[in-house]
Amino acid sequence: MSFTDLHKQFPFFNKSLVDTINRECDIITVPHHQEILRKGQYVKVIPVVLKGLLRVYTTHDDKELLLYHIKASESCVMSFAAGIKNGTSEIYAQTLEDTEILLLPADRLKKWLQQYPELNLLFNSQYEMRYADLLNTIENMVFHKMDERILNLLHDKAALTNSQIIKISHQALADDLATSREVISRVLKKLENDNKLVLSHQTIKIL
Repeated sequence: MSFTDLHKQFPFFNKSLVDTINRECDIITVPHHQEILRKGQYVKVIPVVLKGLLRVYTTHDDKELLLYHIKASESCVMSFAAGIKNGTSEIYAQTLEDTEILLLPADRLKKWLQQYPELNLLFNSQYEMRYADLLNTIENMVFHKMDERILNLLHDKAALTNSQIIKISHQALADDLATSREVISRVLKKLENDNKLVLSHQTIKIL
């Protein structure tokens, strides 16, 4: 990736940092619905999304719960926190579409953060964003009914894809919200009857 390309996405990166990234980092393209990180796995690289979309989630008692999404020009602060101390991941990360990812080597990142202070801007901004995301997730779980949680999640996904038509299965929604597919299907049908959305095969249109 050229200086111009990286600088467009990260205008606070100087040429020296971009040269270091080009020389010492890898860029990979991962197909959609592929797991790139597992809970308990040692974090050797910190992902930065250049194109595409990641889903970050946790599990408990065989249920999944969406924590946040990572879109282009963003990174995973939980991976950063684990990688910087040579620790293991507390989360899972999965691609939601074909995704181009810059891999920052964890064993060099601490040195780079001192050598290139502007790199701190990336992760500091991500900490603030993910903190807000996690608070929103907790608020939805504790204070909102399932119909509100579903609508909130669908609106979030619509904003991420810039489309009112969301390609998602009932099971995928159930995974994001740590519930069953039967519950999701029942609530979606009620929301459709209330003219909040339109259901089609593997798609949902928000009205």
